[in-house]
Amino acid sequence: MPVTLTVDELAAAVGLTVRTTRYYASLGLMPPPERRGRVAYYGDEHRARLELVRALQDHGFTLQAIERVLAGLPADATVEDLALQRAMLTSWSSQPREQLTREQLEEKVGRRLSDRDLELLVTLGSLEQDGSTYVALPNLGVGVELLDVDIPPGSMEAASEAIRRHMEALAEELTEILREQVLRPYRREAHSAEDAERLEQTVSRLRRLTLEAVVTGFQRAANAVIARSLARD
Repeated sequence: MPVTLTVDELAAAVGLTVRTTRYYASLGLMPPPERRGRVAYYGDEHRARLELVRALQDHGFTLQAIERVLAGLPADATVEDLALQRAMLTSWSSQPREQLTREQLEEKVGRRLSDRDLELLVTLGSLEQDGSTYVALPNLGVGVELLDVDIPPGSMEAASEAIRRHMEALAEELTEILREQVLRPYRREAHSAEDAERLEQTVSRLRRLTLEAVVTGFQRAANAVIARSLARD
């Protein structure tokens, strides 16, 4: 592994401050640098680990969770292994999670939110509560619109639970297919850093296409249910 970057160059390459880079190093999130005299030098593996840390943090992972992820990686994990981890573990949402106070949340959605509204948004999976603050999830706008739909909250909660249950099962099955039929065969052969980058791009594209396929598949299934119901009537 070429070891040619100073801490300033490493931080700039990953888009972090030198202070943050040193802090992450102090937590053991990357291996020690190579020292030449009084100067520390870093290489591609250090950069790949920092890029994984930043990607996970941008998608809502806490530092404690990131430490657990990295602790579970082999000590000899290659740059390609780290790129694959980043592809598998980063969120399917294109937007990072936002952590907001109640006032910031109300400003974001453009309305006052009662305690019951907040409770319902959490139940619908549009918000997560983190102590006295809230984490806005990608479907926050949908959840806020549902607050004004004239149906009983219990019906919305039941529908949300049904969606969550089936989507988790679908996500687990699709992830297993990706792991066993795409990533496992890939890992059996030697690949370059460029190959790993192309695979990461492929996984990202698969995510987008999978989301579109899920929406289309639900529409098709719903139409089939309606057709069967009309035939019975």
